[in-house]
Amino acid sequence: MAKIGAPAHFESPEEMDEAIQEYLFPSPLDTNRLPITITGLAYHLGFESRQSFYDYEKREAFSYIIKRARLYVESMYELRLQGDKPTGSIFALKNMGWTDKQEIDQKTEISGSMVFTGIEMVRPDATDQEIPS
Repeated sequence: MAKIGAPAHFESPEEMDEAIQEYLFPSPLDTNRLPITITGLAYHLGFESRQSFYDYEKREAFSYIIKRARLYVESMYELRLQGDKPTGSIFALKNMGWTDKQEIDQKTEISGSMVFTGIEMVRPDATDQEIPS
């Protein structure tokens, strides 16, 4: 873990990955474990804000490691959707880009033929043709 009170600084992606693994997969003896969150991960790594954590992701050497850690945190929220109180997870996932919109695809298929009596169909580009009465 990064030194408390100092800005997060990792010499290598491997060093950061080790600290991330420590947060995501703590010792089984750690009985006071809080749920895994992005903010908790950023704090554990020594960042002073989530934004600093996201900014670190812009560094090419660290991008993959941070994206993978964020994906793991997202998967934890997704698993919590199956519990009896998913509201917090829904909120968190929406902030991670998820949506809960419904899309309805309506298709009408007509089989057979249609017969219109007394109606003449005119193409829109046939404006110079006279329409019989």
